[in-house]
Amino acid sequence: MKHVHWVRITAALALVMGLGACAPLMVGGFVGSAMVATDRRTSGTQLEDEGIELRSANRIREMVGDRVHVNVTSYNRQVLLTGEVPNDRDRQYLAKLVSEVDNVRSVVNELAVMPASSLGDRSTDALITGKIKASMLDSKDIFASAYKVVTERGNVYLMGRVTQREANRATDIARTVGGVKKVVRVFEVITEDELKALLPEPPKAPPAPAK
Repeated sequence: MKHVHWVRITAALALVMGLGACAPLMVGGFVGSAMVATDRRTSGTQLEDEGIELRSANRIREMVGDRVHVNVTSYNRQVLLTGEVPNDRDRQYLAKLVSEVDNVRSVVNELAVMPASSLGDRSTDALITGKIKASMLDSKDIFASAYKVVTERGNVYLMGRVTQREANRATDIARTVGGVKKVVRVFEVITEDELKALLPEPPKAPPAPAK
């Protein structure tokens, strides 16, 4: 079982690192056929979120260059900003800048005023994210694909359209992972009935053979 769990951590970490964890300015997601099939957003909303991330990243790069380290993650048009900036003026400016990007519904500003994190810190954050995703995959009572996990300096941010039960369970899972300093929930909470409507219907049993 330990070997299987490590394989899952490695796969999750490879996904995270493949998204450009070492870049000074990052976007938080991608759209592939598997995600479209299992994500609780519509395929159109997933594409819209990807566009928001790219437009926001480009706008930040154009206006402030590489003197900031900012991660942009959009889920259902709600944008989470994490990373480090040199002063509070930049912190407020970047939140306003992103809020004016087309289709952005709201901005959660978690930028810290401090020196940029090191590449070592970012690698550790990527490993924590991979471990959390692997633990979610191992769990039998939540859908790992329903969550986005962002880690910054050991602080874990959880996003997704989930029920209160799922929110609490994912929070408990994240808190058990080594290196996690705190867990911040940026969820869109839905009811259990809304969840049932989002889930695909189970396949019908084949008819019994005629006697």
